Amino acid sequence: MAYERILLGMGNPLLDISAVVDDEFLKKYDIKPNNAILAEDKHLPMYDELAAKGNVEFIAGGATQNSIKVAQWMLQVPGATSYIGCIGKDKFGEEMKKDCTKAGVNVQYYEDEKAPTGTCAVCVVGGERSLVANLSAANCYKSEHLKRPENWALVEKAKYFYIAGFFLTVSPESIQLVAEHAVAKNKVFMMNLSAPFICEFFKDVQEKALPFMDYVFGNETEARTFSRVHGWETENVEEIAIKISQLPKASGTHKRITVITQGADPVVIAEDGKVKLFPVILLPKEKLVDTNGAGDAFVGGFLSQLVQEKPIEDCVRAGCYASNVVIQRSGCTYPEKPDFH
Repeated sequence: MAYERILLGMGNPLLDISAVVDDEFLKKYDIKPNNAILAEDKHLPMYDELAAKGNVEFIAGGATQNSIKVAQWMLQVPGATSYIGCIGKDKFGEEMKKDCTKAGVNVQYYEDEKAPTGTCAVCVVGGERSLVANLSAANCYKSEHLKRPENWALVEKAKYFYIAGFFLTVSPESIQLVAEHAVAKNKVFMMNLSAPFICEFFKDVQEKALPFMDYVFGNETEARTFSRVHGWETENVEEIAIKISQLPKASGTHKRITVITQGADPVVIAEDGKVKLFPVILLPKEKLVDTNGAGDAFVGGFLSQLVQEKPIEDCVRAGCYASNVVIQRSGCTYPEKPDFH
């Protein structure tokens, strides 16, 4: 089968601790709706409080891992995808391994002896989600692990690479190794803007990786933050998408394509200085369970067709399909088989 290990993801494996909360809870911990941040000391008591709620769910998550699992689900070819990240030697880590392996993903976790497996508090209010990540072990990933022959073999084998921007805070050197390999071997390297704070506070490492990116994913809030940080003085998502696609590239083999999702508004695709808009599948409000994983699922669906060399229209359609499935369920989960045609 030509698709074996075709797609490799690297990122922060986190166990989602997901519960429905109220506005008071957000206020108490100073959390903005629909945002994604890293935990500070003031957030730490929140994890126990969430875990004690009657409606709490524990779901293997982390942005890149979600996308890879969804791509794997859409492809329905065992072992088509691989994933690398760092977990702790603990119960949560074991859960994660079980969950991902069962999903058909070939996982190669680096297991840290000292730090516990990372967690992400998913606070759901009115279907919208707010994420607070306590990276713990995820923050301990080392490029030495990537360089081990059995892991580098996954890099050699893959033709497509996807890494969420969150990993820039952990191991920029691992990202650089893979990016340079992709350019040298004419492979496809892709990243996500992932969160406003990445575009703001990790601008330098993001800029170092940008020339290598053949696809840049993001949502409208991240795109606008990116524009502001770069002094572009435009809030227009279509303009921003074009500008991102035209930033300098490390190799001329692939042109850069920018893919920006905008919730219920059309997906913006920028390539060759032009923009195309693709409507999403609209969902009645009462069917929305939570938006956690919507963006990750979109990327996963998109990648599942991209690795099959399908046209961009099909990639977007698959992305919209996958995110539509996921927002009708709790967390980034999906039924046993996709019915995407």
